[in-house]
Amino acid sequence: MTQRTWAALLAVPLFIALGLFTAVNPLPFVTYAPGLTLNVLGDSNGKPIIDVRGHRTYPDDGQLRMTTVSVTQRDAKLDLFTLMRTWFSRDEAVYPYQIQYGDSGSQQQDVQEGQVEMISSQDAAIAAAMRELGYHPKPVLEVLAVTPHMPADGKLRTRDVVRRFDGTRVTAATQLVKLIAKVPAGRAVPMTVDRKGKPVTVRIAPTEQDGHKLIGIRLGLGYTFPFDVKVNIDQDIGGPSAGLMFSLSIYDTLTPGSLTSGGRVAGTGTIDGQGRVGEIGGIQQKIVGARRDGAQLFLVPPANCPDALTSDHGSMRLAKAPTLEKAIAEVTAWGKNHDAKLPQCTASDRPAA
Repeated sequence: MTQRTWAALLAVPLFIALGLFTAVNPLPFVTYAPGLTLNVLGDSNGKPIIDVRGHRTYPDDGQLRMTTVSVTQRDAKLDLFTLMRTWFSRDEAVYPYQIQYGDSGSQQQDVQEGQVEMISSQDAAIAAAMRELGYHPKPVLEVLAVTPHMPADGKLRTRDVVRRFDGTRVTAATQLVKLIAKVPAGRAVPMTVDRKGKPVTVRIAPTEQDGHKLIGIRLGLGYTFPFDVKVNIDQDIGGPSAGLMFSLSIYDTLTPGSLTSGGRVAGTGTIDGQGRVGEIGGIQQKIVGARRDGAQLFLVPPANCPDALTSDHGSMRLAKAPTLEKAIAEVTAWGKNHDAKLPQCTASDRPAA
Protein backbone atom coordinates (compact mmCIF):
# COMPACT_ATOMS: atom_id res chain seq x y z
CA MET A 1 0.00 0.00 0.00
CA THR A 2 1.44 3.35 -1.04
CA GLN A 3 2.18 6.24 1.28
CA ARG A 4 -0.54 8.28 -0.43
CA THR A 5 -3.14 5.56 0.24
CA TRP A 6 -2.13 5.35 3.89
CA ALA A 7 -2.46 9.14 4.19
CA ALA A 8 -5.93 9.06 2.59
CA LEU A 9 -7.12 6.28 4.89
CA LEU A 10 -5.87 8.19 7.92
CA ALA A 11 -7.36 11.50 6.78
CA VAL A 12 -10.91 10.19 6.34
CA PRO A 13 -11.57 9.30 10.02
CA LEU A 14 -9.86 12.50 11.15
CA PHE A 15 -12.12 14.53 8.84
CA ILE A 16 -15.21 12.72 10.13
CA ALA A 17 -14.13 13.25 13.74
CA LEU A 18 -13.55 16.93 13.10
CA GLY A 19 -16.98 17.26 11.49
CA LEU A 20 -18.69 15.54 14.42
CA PHE A 21 -16.80 17.68 16.93
CA THR A 22 -17.84 20.88 15.13
CA ALA A 23 -21.44 19.73 14.81
CA VAL A 24 -22.04 19.04 18.50
CA ASN A 25 -19.84 21.66 20.17
CA PRO A 26 -20.78 25.33 20.72
CA LEU A 27 -19.76 27.82 18.05
CA PRO A 28 -19.21 31.60 18.52
CA PHE A 29 -22.46 32.87 16.99
CA VAL A 30 -25.85 34.20 18.10
CA THR A 31 -29.23 34.00 16.39
CA TYR A 32 -31.88 36.64 15.77
CA ALA A 33 -35.57 35.72 15.45
CA PRO A 34 -38.77 37.79 15.22
CA GLY A 35 -39.88 38.78 18.73
CA LEU A 36 -43.18 39.96 20.11
CA THR A 37 -44.86 43.15 18.97
CA LEU A 38 -46.91 45.23 21.36
CA ASN A 39 -49.62 47.83 20.78
CA VAL A 40 -48.31 50.77 22.82
CA LEU A 41 -51.77 52.36 22.72
CA GLY A 42 -53.13 49.35 24.61
CA ASP A 43 -52.77 47.87 28.10
CA SER A 44 -50.11 45.79 29.85
CA ASN A 45 -50.96 43.78 32.97
CA GLY A 46 -54.24 45.66 33.33
CA LYS A 47 -52.65 49.14 33.08
CA PRO A 48 -52.50 51.49 30.10
CA ILE A 49 -49.01 51.40 28.62
CA ILE A 50 -49.14 55.18 28.15
CA ASP A 51 -50.24 56.39 31.59
CA VAL A 52 -50.86 60.16 31.78
CA ARG A 53 -51.65 62.19 34.91
CA GLY A 54 -52.49 65.89 34.80
CA HIS A 55 -53.50 66.18 31.15
CA ARG A 56 -56.54 65.13 29.16
CA THR A 57 -56.15 61.93 27.12
CA TYR A 58 -57.93 60.72 23.98
CA PRO A 59 -58.65 57.00 23.42
CA ASP A 60 -57.63 55.53 20.06
CA ASP A 61 -59.00 52.34 18.53
CA GLY A 62 -56.01 52.05 16.18
CA GLN A 63 -52.68 50.39 16.90
CA LEU A 64 -49.11 51.67 17.15
CA ARG A 65 -46.99 48.57 17.63
CA MET A 66 -43.44 48.48 18.99
CA THR A 67 -41.36 45.58 17.69
CA THR A 68 -38.68 43.39 19.27
CA VAL A 69 -36.06 40.81 18.32
CA SER A 70 -35.45 37.54 20.15
CA VAL A 71 -31.67 37.16 20.54
CA THR A 72 -29.96 34.11 22.01
CA GLN A 73 -28.48 34.92 25.41
CA ARG A 74 -24.81 35.36 26.15
CA ASP A 75 -24.43 31.89 27.69
CA ALA A 76 -26.43 29.99 25.04
CA LYS A 77 -24.62 27.02 23.45
CA LEU A 78 -25.34 26.88 19.73
CA ASP A 79 -24.09 23.91 17.71
CA LEU A 80 -23.59 23.66 13.95
CA PHE A 81 -26.95 21.99 13.32
CA THR A 82 -28.84 24.78 15.12
CA LEU A 83 -26.92 27.50 13.28
CA MET A 84 -27.41 25.85 9.87
CA ARG A 85 -31.15 25.54 10.49
CA THR A 86 -31.29 29.25 11.38
CA TRP A 87 -29.07 30.21 8.45
CA PHE A 88 -31.51 28.70 5.96
CA SER A 89 -34.56 30.26 7.66
CA ARG A 90 -36.14 33.11 5.74
CA ASP A 91 -37.13 34.93 8.93
CA GLU A 92 -34.10 34.43 11.20
CA ALA A 93 -30.42 35.37 11.07
CA VAL A 94 -26.99 34.36 12.39
CA TYR A 95 -24.43 36.91 13.61
CA PRO A 96 -20.94 36.57 15.13
CA TYR A 97 -20.98 36.40 18.93
CA GLN A 98 -18.39 39.18 19.09
CA ILE A 99 -20.68 41.69 17.38
CA GLN A 100 -23.49 41.10 19.88
CA TYR A 101 -21.63 40.64 23.16
CA GLY A 102 -17.99 41.65 22.72
CA ASP A 103 -15.15 40.23 24.80
CA SER A 104 -16.51 40.63 28.33
CA GLY A 105 -19.65 41.01 30.40
CA SER A 106 -22.33 38.86 32.01
CA GLN A 107 -25.99 38.07 31.55
CA GLN A 108 -26.82 40.24 34.57
CA GLN A 109 -24.92 43.17 33.03
CA ASP A 110 -26.75 42.66 29.74
CA VAL A 111 -30.11 42.86 31.51
CA GLN A 112 -29.12 45.98 33.44
CA GLU A 113 -27.79 47.67 30.31
CA GLY A 114 -31.03 46.91 28.48
CA GLN A 115 -33.06 48.39 31.33
CA VAL A 116 -30.89 51.52 31.41
CA GLU A 117 -31.37 51.99 27.67
CA MET A 118 -35.12 51.46 28.04
CA ILE A 119 -35.45 54.11 30.76
CA SER A 120 -33.37 56.58 28.76
CA SER A 121 -35.39 55.92 25.58
CA GLN A 122 -38.69 56.43 27.41
CA ASP A 123 -37.60 59.79 28.81
CA ALA A 124 -36.34 60.93 25.41
CA ALA A 125 -39.60 59.76 23.81
CA ILE A 126 -41.69 61.74 26.29
CA ALA A 127 -39.52 64.82 25.74
CA ALA A 128 -39.78 64.54 21.94
CA ALA A 129 -43.58 64.14 22.07
CA MET A 130 -43.96 67.12 24.39
CA ARG A 131 -41.84 69.30 22.10
CA GLU A 132 -44.21 68.44 19.25
CA LEU A 133 -47.04 69.62 21.51
CA GLY A 134 -45.35 72.94 22.19
CA TYR A 135 -43.82 72.24 25.60
CA HIS A 136 -40.17 72.77 26.49
CA PRO A 137 -38.86 69.95 28.74
CA LYS A 138 -35.85 70.94 30.83
CA PRO A 139 -32.80 68.62 30.71
CA VAL A 140 -31.65 67.24 34.09
CA LEU A 141 -29.09 64.76 35.44
CA GLU A 142 -31.00 61.57 36.23
CA VAL A 143 -30.28 58.25 37.93
CA LEU A 144 -30.81 55.53 35.29
CA ALA A 145 -29.78 52.53 37.41
CA VAL A 146 -28.73 51.64 40.96
CA THR A 147 -26.23 48.79 41.38
CA PRO A 148 -27.28 46.15 43.95
CA HIS A 149 -25.15 45.85 47.10
CA MET A 150 -23.46 49.20 46.50
CA PRO A 151 -23.71 52.28 48.80
CA ALA A 152 -26.63 53.85 46.87
CA ASP A 153 -28.69 50.64 46.95
CA GLY A 154 -31.86 51.21 48.98
CA LYS A 155 -31.22 54.96 49.13
CA LEU A 156 -31.47 56.19 45.55
CA ARG A 157 -33.97 55.10 42.88
CA THR A 158 -34.14 55.15 39.11
CA ARG A 159 -35.35 58.50 37.78
CA ASP A 160 -34.16 60.41 40.86
CA VAL A 161 -32.93 63.81 39.66
CA VAL A 162 -29.53 64.67 41.16
CA ARG A 163 -29.39 68.12 42.77
CA ARG A 164 -26.63 68.33 45.41
CA PHE A 165 -23.78 66.21 46.76
CA ASP A 166 -22.06 67.04 50.05
CA GLY A 167 -23.47 70.56 49.89
CA THR A 168 -22.41 71.27 46.28
CA ARG A 169 -24.93 71.80 43.49
CA VAL A 170 -24.42 69.13 40.81
CA THR A 171 -24.96 69.89 37.11
CA ALA A 172 -22.92 67.21 35.32
CA ALA A 173 -21.96 63.54 35.75
CA THR A 174 -18.23 64.33 35.54
CA GLN A 175 -18.63 66.85 38.36
CA LEU A 176 -20.31 64.24 40.58
CA VAL A 177 -17.48 61.76 39.93
CA LYS A 178 -14.94 64.34 41.13
CA LEU A 179 -16.99 65.16 44.24
CA ILE A 180 -17.28 61.47 45.15
CA ALA A 181 -13.51 61.04 44.75
CA LYS A 182 -12.88 63.76 47.37
CA VAL A 183 -14.90 62.05 50.13
CA PRO A 184 -12.63 60.64 52.90
CA ALA A 185 -12.77 56.86 53.36
CA GLY A 186 -15.63 55.74 55.60
CA ARG A 187 -17.37 59.11 55.65
CA ALA A 188 -21.09 59.34 54.76
CA VAL A 189 -22.11 62.59 53.09
CA PRO A 190 -25.53 64.05 52.22
CA MET A 191 -26.90 63.72 48.70
CA THR A 192 -30.09 65.48 47.62
CA VAL A 193 -32.30 64.36 44.75
CA ASP A 194 -35.74 65.25 43.45
CA ARG A 195 -38.05 62.24 43.63
CA LYS A 196 -41.44 62.64 41.98
CA GLY A 197 -41.06 66.39 42.29
CA LYS A 198 -40.09 66.43 45.99
CA PRO A 199 -36.59 66.87 47.48
CA VAL A 200 -35.14 63.83 49.26
CA THR A 201 -31.82 63.82 51.13
CA VAL A 202 -29.91 60.63 51.99
CA ARG A 203 -26.45 59.97 53.42
CA ILE A 204 -24.08 57.84 51.35
CA ALA A 205 -20.56 56.59 52.10
CA PRO A 206 -18.65 55.88 48.86
CA THR A 207 -16.78 52.60 48.51
CA GLU A 208 -13.48 52.06 46.70
CA GLN A 209 -13.04 49.58 43.83
CA ASP A 210 -9.95 49.27 41.64
CA GLY A 211 -8.68 52.61 42.92
CA HIS A 212 -11.93 54.48 42.23
CA LYS A 213 -14.51 55.73 44.71
CA LEU A 214 -18.05 54.76 43.75
CA ILE A 215 -21.59 54.91 45.09
CA GLY A 216 -23.09 52.53 42.52
CA ILE A 217 -25.32 54.51 40.16
CA ARG A 218 -25.60 55.06 36.41
CA LEU A 219 -26.35 58.61 35.36
CA GLY A 220 -27.82 59.95 32.16
CA LEU A 221 -29.90 62.65 30.52
CA GLY A 222 -33.40 63.06 31.91
CA TYR A 223 -36.04 65.78 31.75
CA THR A 224 -38.54 67.61 33.92
CA PHE A 225 -42.04 67.64 32.46
CA PRO A 226 -45.09 69.88 33.01
CA PHE A 227 -47.24 66.80 33.82
CA ASP A 228 -46.68 63.10 34.45
CA VAL A 229 -46.33 60.57 31.64
CA LYS A 230 -45.29 57.01 32.39
CA VAL A 231 -44.62 54.12 30.01
CA ASN A 232 -45.69 50.84 31.61
CA ILE A 233 -43.69 48.17 29.84
CA ASP A 234 -42.57 44.70 30.93
CA GLN A 235 -39.14 44.94 32.59
CA ASP A 236 -37.98 41.92 30.57
CA ILE A 237 -38.05 44.14 27.48
CA GLY A 238 -34.91 46.25 27.23
CA GLY A 239 -33.03 48.45 24.80
CA PRO A 240 -33.62 51.82 23.12
CA SER A 241 -35.23 50.81 19.83
CA ALA A 242 -38.89 51.43 20.80
CA GLY A 243 -38.29 55.17 21.25
CA LEU A 244 -40.05 56.27 18.06
CA MET A 245 -43.15 54.18 18.75
CA PHE A 246 -43.30 55.41 22.36
CA SER A 247 -43.19 59.02 21.11
CA LEU A 248 -45.90 58.45 18.52
CA SER A 249 -48.14 56.75 21.08
CA ILE A 250 -47.66 59.53 23.64
CA TYR A 251 -48.42 62.18 21.03
CA ASP A 252 -51.49 60.25 19.87
CA THR A 253 -52.73 59.79 23.44
CA LEU A 254 -52.46 63.53 24.16
CA THR A 255 -54.16 64.75 20.97
CA PRO A 256 -57.76 64.37 19.73
CA GLY A 257 -58.57 61.77 17.10
CA SER A 258 -56.57 58.79 15.86
CA LEU A 259 -53.26 59.09 14.01
CA THR A 260 -53.87 55.77 12.29
CA SER A 261 -57.62 56.28 11.71
CA GLY A 262 -58.09 52.86 13.28
CA GLY A 263 -55.36 51.09 11.26
CA ARG A 264 -52.35 49.08 12.40
CA VAL A 265 -48.94 50.73 12.23
CA ALA A 266 -45.67 49.25 13.49
CA GLY A 267 -42.14 50.57 13.50
CA THR A 268 -38.82 50.90 15.23
CA GLY A 269 -36.05 53.41 15.85
CA THR A 270 -34.25 55.12 18.68
CA ILE A 271 -35.22 58.71 19.41
CA ASP A 272 -33.58 61.65 21.14
CA GLY A 273 -35.19 64.52 23.00
CA GLN A 274 -35.24 66.60 19.80
CA GLY A 275 -37.24 63.94 17.95
CA ARG A 276 -34.46 62.60 15.71
CA VAL A 277 -34.80 58.91 14.82
CA GLY A 278 -31.75 56.64 14.93
CA GLU A 279 -30.58 53.25 13.65
CA ILE A 280 -31.41 49.96 15.37
CA GLY A 281 -30.50 46.27 15.02
CA GLY A 282 -32.55 43.34 13.76
CA ILE A 283 -34.72 45.35 11.37
CA GLN A 284 -35.51 42.35 9.16
CA GLN A 285 -36.75 40.25 12.09
CA LYS A 286 -38.81 43.17 13.42
CA ILE A 287 -40.48 43.61 10.06
CA VAL A 288 -41.39 39.92 9.95
CA GLY A 289 -42.88 40.15 13.46
CA ALA A 290 -44.92 43.21 12.51
CA ARG A 291 -46.27 41.58 9.35
CA ARG A 292 -47.13 38.44 11.34
CA ASP A 293 -49.18 40.57 13.77
CA GLY A 294 -51.18 42.32 11.08
CA ALA A 295 -49.39 45.67 10.67
CA GLN A 296 -50.16 47.45 7.41
CA LEU A 297 -47.46 50.15 7.59
CA PHE A 298 -43.94 49.95 9.04
CA LEU A 299 -41.84 53.01 9.97
CA VAL A 300 -38.12 52.56 9.22
CA PRO A 301 -35.14 54.64 10.42
CA PRO A 302 -33.35 55.92 7.28
CA ALA A 303 -30.07 54.17 8.16
CA ASN A 304 -31.91 50.82 8.27
CA CYS A 305 -33.54 51.23 4.85
CA PRO A 306 -31.10 49.05 2.84
CA ASP A 307 -31.74 46.04 5.11
CA ALA A 308 -35.46 46.77 5.32
CA LEU A 309 -35.77 46.62 1.54
CA THR A 310 -34.49 43.02 1.52
CA SER A 311 -36.87 41.91 4.29
CA ASP A 312 -39.93 39.70 3.89
CA HIS A 313 -42.47 42.51 4.30
CA GLY A 314 -45.07 41.20 1.86
CA SER A 315 -47.81 43.77 1.19
CA MET A 316 -46.96 45.78 4.32
CA ARG A 317 -45.78 49.24 3.27
CA LEU A 318 -42.40 50.58 4.39
CA ALA A 319 -42.02 54.31 5.07
CA LYS A 320 -38.83 56.18 5.93
CA ALA A 321 -39.13 58.10 9.22
CA PRO A 322 -36.16 60.40 9.97
CA THR A 323 -37.90 62.40 12.73
CA LEU A 324 -40.95 62.25 14.98
CA GLU A 325 -42.46 65.21 13.11
CA LYS A 326 -42.14 63.36 9.79
CA ALA A 327 -43.47 60.12 11.31
CA ILE A 328 -46.59 61.90 12.63
CA ALA A 329 -47.23 63.38 9.18
CA GLU A 330 -46.71 60.01 7.45
CA VAL A 331 -48.98 58.05 9.79
CA THR A 332 -51.66 60.75 9.56
CA ALA A 333 -51.54 60.74 5.76
CA TRP A 334 -51.62 56.94 5.62
CA GLY A 335 -54.52 56.83 8.08
CA LYS A 336 -56.59 59.01 5.77
CA ASN A 337 -55.56 57.17 2.62
CA HIS A 338 -53.65 53.85 2.69
CA ASP A 339 -52.43 54.57 -0.83
CA ALA A 340 -51.05 57.99 0.08
CA LYS A 341 -47.60 58.83 -1.26
CA LEU A 342 -45.05 58.38 1.57
CA PRO A 343 -41.25 58.79 1.76
CA GLN A 344 -39.84 55.47 0.58
CA CYS A 345 -36.70 53.64 1.61
CA THR A 346 -33.88 53.40 -0.91
CA ALA A 347 -30.64 51.44 -0.86
CA SER A 348 -28.68 54.72 -0.71
CA ASP A 349 -30.25 55.93 2.56
CA ARG A 350 -27.46 54.62 4.80
CA PRO A 351 -25.03 57.47 5.65
CA ALA A 352 -21.54 57.21 4.15
CA ALA A 353 -18.90 55.72 6.49
